[in-house]
Amino acid sequence: MSRVYNFSAGPAALPEEVLQQAAGEMTDWRQNGAGVMELSHRSKAFMSIAEEAEADLRELLSVPDNYAVLFLQGGASAQFGLIPMNLLGDKTNVDYVNTGQWSTKAIKEASKFAAVNVAASSEAGGFNTVPAQSEWTTFTDAAYLHITPNETIGGVEYGFVPDTGAVPLVADMSSTILSRPLDVSKYGLIYAGAQKNIGPSGLTVVIVDKSLFGKAATITPDAFNYQLQAAAGSMLNTPPTYGWYIAGLVFKWLKQRGGLDAMQQANKRKANKLYAAIDSSSYYSNPVTVDSRSWMNVPFICGDSKHDTEFLAGAVDAGLHSLKGHRSVGGMRASIYNAMPESGVDSLISYMAEFERTHG
Repeated sequence: MSRVYNFSAGPAALPEEVLQQAAGEMTDWRQNGAGVMELSHRSKAFMSIAEEAEADLRELLSVPDNYAVLFLQGGASAQFGLIPMNLLGDKTNVDYVNTGQWSTKAIKEASKFAAVNVAASSEAGGFNTVPAQSEWTTFTDAAYLHITPNETIGGVEYGFVPDTGAVPLVADMSSTILSRPLDVSKYGLIYAGAQKNIGPSGLTVVIVDKSLFGKAATITPDAFNYQLQAAAGSMLNTPPTYGWYIAGLVFKWLKQRGGLDAMQQANKRKANKLYAAIDSSSYYSNPVTVDSRSWMNVPFICGDSKHDTEFLAGAVDAGLHSLKGHRSVGGMRASIYNAMPESGVDSLISYMAEFERTHG
């Protein structure tokens, strides 16, 4: 079977070149006589993989030296609780902006450890926009302010980086990391589940300003203490070695393609094409305000929901997979992360046009 265009929101498509290299190295990595999954995380072989991956990620994102880069387990959802456990210190208040279901889940978890102030929310309008920062009500003494720059389910994305003054800015960048250049210095902490733009599920990347160390609650398990993991090179416990290896291959793939400036151009072009096709149609629509539209996750609705099942079945026949919208919102969703080639977006647009011709 030939490879399909995989529009899954995550676990998402990986670059085919990366998969081919990993397949070739599955049973024997660089003549070690063993595959990466079989290598001890303490071995010189794996240590070289880990160090190279971190160096490449630091180069891609221009990570300042005063930031630690951690390769952890538990997914972004685990960080919802681990962030307040690590950053609250002697404070009691934290600020969160609620722009969708992932923000909502982060707020729920943080509420177990801190007094959460919802500084702003777009829930009343159906989570179809990002509230302007002028509308936010924040605490000047909050331990941090948390945002979700891209809501994967609703397709809502920040078009700005909030100015939080002396309050550390924390961001769940699972869906946007590595899709464009990023000024890490504007954030106290960035975290991202790997399964969208980095690698396979099971790996979580955390980039944290070291000045925030020393604030972990005493109940924080050592394996989830950022300072302890940083001191141990993310190897306080056995890390997700294979996911770390694949991430390293993806980082090299990004560098070979021109880095994040090149990815920004490609991603913006893909998103603009798809939104233009939706906006020019009398059959399809996108519920997100134009200035808050995601480059990575594009939801759309057919003119008649009775046609949804037929649309999805025809898409699969056309080699376009995983276009069904999240169960909580319905409709369709095309996730067009870094690994989605422009030809995949072109194929989707062609299929949408033909379906509209016959059903619109």
